[in-house]
Amino acid sequence: MNTPTDEELLARIREGDGEAELMLYERYKQLVRSRAHSYFLIGADHEDLVQEGMLGLYKAVCEYDESKAAAFKSFAELCVTRQILSAIKNATRKKHTPLNHYVSLNSSPVTENGELTLLDSIRSLRVADPEEVVIGRENFEQLMQYLEKTLSPMERCVLGLYLDGLSYPQIAARIEKPLKSVDNAMQRVKHKLEAFRK
Repeated sequence: MNTPTDEELLARIREGDGEAELMLYERYKQLVRSRAHSYFLIGADHEDLVQEGMLGLYKAVCEYDESKAAAFKSFAELCVTRQILSAIKNATRKKHTPLNHYVSLNSSPVTENGELTLLDSIRSLRVADPEEVVIGRENFEQLMQYLEKTLSPMERCVLGLYLDGLSYPQIAARIEKPLKSVDNAMQRVKHKLEAFRK
């Protein structure tokens, strides 16, 4: 039996084939580890960077456009490296003061009105070993299916840009929507993640 190409696996993933998704993540696991090994993040261990790289790989799977000239492998390498560098840049930046018009990832676990922050909602979905999440733990697969079904294209776009490190005003400018629309989309994402947790 022939080994499927990346593009064949991606086509199957878009049809909802969870086995193809696991196969693709397994195929690129070593690339992610290799990229993460090239960097160092103060206050974090190697596995934190591996997890960031796996998030980059997930974004590559979601955003790859086969009509472009680049092969998936090249695109995946770019996304993985970009995600790791973005995490390092964000960790070393001193301007992490929350503003009133966006959801803070770094505030206390419970907001003034008793709700969990977005980061707490996402963290609660992770298992102890970040690599296991990507190579097929049930939680990861269920979360991806849940997000695919429940997030609107706008919500997926806003969440992706937010995870890339853009602020609400930057996201609003990028997608040419009012700041309030971005805020509303992130609030809906947060509530959907909280609903998945329950």
